[in-house]
Amino acid sequence: MLRKLLLFQLILMTFASCRNAKTSVDLIVTNAVIYTADSAFSIYSAMAVADGKILEVGDNDEIQSRYSADSLLDAGGKAIYPGFIDPHSHFYGLALLARYADLSGAHSFDDILEILSERQKSQPSEWITGRGWDQNNWPGQQFPDNKKLNELFPENPVVLIRVDGHAVLVNEAAIALSGLTADSIKNKKEAIMRNGLFTGVFLESMADRFRNLIPEPKGNELFSLIENSANQCFAVGLTMVTDAGIDARLIDYYDSLQSEDQLKMAIYAMINPSEENIDRFLRKGVFLKPKLSVRSIKLYADGALGSRGACLLKPYSDAPGEYGILTITPEDLGRYCVLAYDNGYQVNTHAIGDSAVRTALKVYSNYLLPGNDLRWRIEHAQVVHPDDFRLFGEFSIVPSVQATHATSDMRWAKNRLGDHRIRNAYALKTLMQQNGWIPNGTDFPIENISPIYTFYASVARKDLKGYPKGGFQKENALTRQEALRSITRWAAMSCFEEQRRGSIEPGLNADFVMLDKDIMQVPEREIPHARVLLTVIDGKAVYTAGQD
Repeated sequence: MLRKLLLFQLILMTFASCRNAKTSVDLIVTNAVIYTADSAFSIYSAMAVADGKILEVGDNDEIQSRYSADSLLDAGGKAIYPGFIDPHSHFYGLALLARYADLSGAHSFDDILEILSERQKSQPSEWITGRGWDQNNWPGQQFPDNKKLNELFPENPVVLIRVDGHAVLVNEAAIALSGLTADSIKNKKEAIMRNGLFTGVFLESMADRFRNLIPEPKGNELFSLIENSANQCFAVGLTMVTDAGIDARLIDYYDSLQSEDQLKMAIYAMINPSEENIDRFLRKGVFLKPKLSVRSIKLYADGALGSRGACLLKPYSDAPGEYGILTITPEDLGRYCVLAYDNGYQVNTHAIGDSAVRTALKVYSNYLLPGNDLRWRIEHAQVVHPDDFRLFGEFSIVPSVQATHATSDMRWAKNRLGDHRIRNAYALKTLMQQNGWIPNGTDFPIENISPIYTFYASVARKDLKGYPKGGFQKENALTRQEALRSITRWAAMSCFEEQRRGSIEPGLNADFVMLDKDIMQVPEREIPHARVLLTVIDGKAVYTAGQD
């Protein structure tokens, strides 16, 4: 009898021990305000992470009673969000900025000349390059010419890229290297000329021609530039970015770095429509790795509003007779759509003016059935004719927007569009309502890379100085929940990544960011002052505030 009693007690002790045993995990986070951005917008205080994935989210007692870990993060009441995702950006373009003179602060063309002269003295270079100029910030708001550039730099080729990337100013030395003549340009709208001569300003494909002349970085320089770009992104809480319009060479390089764990940033690559890219990727179907996805093609239907390259249905209000530039025919766009459709690729078309947006919508509608889940996107969709909004929802076409474009352009956009058209421009809320969701990026390096600024511009419709007081066309502001989803869950959806990232849910990648302010709760004016304390990818910190 005694032996049976002792055996029974031993069984009870074993059972209790098993019941109280905790599962060992890699990381436990407690005392946080965790905005999961899941379908219910759940909020928890703790989570457990194992093998780079979210294992469970819950309250402090639940998580601490079930799990143990050597790494513990007491958030001290700070807010944690899913890792921010930029659904439309130019990661390589950000990397290249380090090679260019920064022209974004120039308030006149003379300022640019001074910046270039000083840079050439301190960092002499065969090629003189710069980016960020915007004639809309200068007296007169007119495009410059290259006369003074030719005088200052008669031998060195000069290529100065406008802030939007859709225009360049170049000198005669660069023109000579390009081999261009006034007779060789097919689309005369892509070169601004005076008395039959080049002024040095080129738009769209002609601008690309000069950008492509600049020698590309290689070897250690290329690695250093990419590494710097990733670190800048981590510092603002980005855990995945897009590279909108790149070639096979760069995709292969990203793949090699990620395979060797030298590039922790996840990248959604959109291929340029070259034959090499189409043969290497599109015709072979979706290319998917843990941190690299290639399943979309980037096309251009027009230029930018700031350089009057955006294609409008009616002339520019401040330039009668000018409609902008349609950079692709409906027939050519249709051919790419067929290729993409047949190979399971997403089509992402840059379209800013209402004519370009309408062209893309109509061509897409030839291939898309209502209720499809192909997620073909229109990038920017800045100006939409009121009759065309419904087409986004009718054919499940995704408007891929950038809230900070509105707050950057608002001071001069009305001059371009007039009183009537401006009402249907930068219409985030109206566009979001078409499908019930919307991805929201920055288009960096055109805008600041910070997704917190994107969040603020979406909610407040103001610039960083708090202008205008009541917000720009505030009827198109997003709620804070919508704004957060637009840079997390919805951003992931636009890249077919919602099963891997974009929210804090069991089974998804442990990508999250902790801020020093809760942007879901603080007064609106404090949102842009929030700073990243911690950025985590796959359960490991890639950025910690105060550490180099």
